[in-house]
Amino acid sequence: MIAKRERGKLERQLIAALTDACEQAKAEVVGFVWLTHCVDYQNFPASLVVIWVFDTDAHLASALKGGDKQRLHDLTANALVDAGVAIDSVSQHIDFDSEQSCQHTHGGDWQRRLRSRAARH
Repeated sequence: MIAKRERGKLERQLIAALTDACEQAKAEVVGFVWLTHCVDYQNFPASLVVIWVFDTDAHLASALKGGDKQRLHDLTANALVDAGVAIDSVSQHIDFDSEQSCQHTHGGDWQRRLRSRAARH
């Protein structure tokens, strides 16, 4: 279990590293718009999931078929290393989504969407 003070420090490190990865991806990957992460520090790092969000389902599908998927995996792996997070398989800690899907399924309410996603994992 991670102490509260350590959680805050780790969260800041994650945010900084993932923000850098996000900015790189925005410049390189068509349709990518933002990312977020979800984590339960009671079960860290196993519970950590980085969610890459695209504008449309079509851009998401295109990215997953091409080399962009590997690039996003690499950016995630590098960000986690930069944040001092050691994991065995980065692919188990990455998910993808789209603004279009959130709008269709959850009326654009990302907090509700992420809560429902966390409940499934």
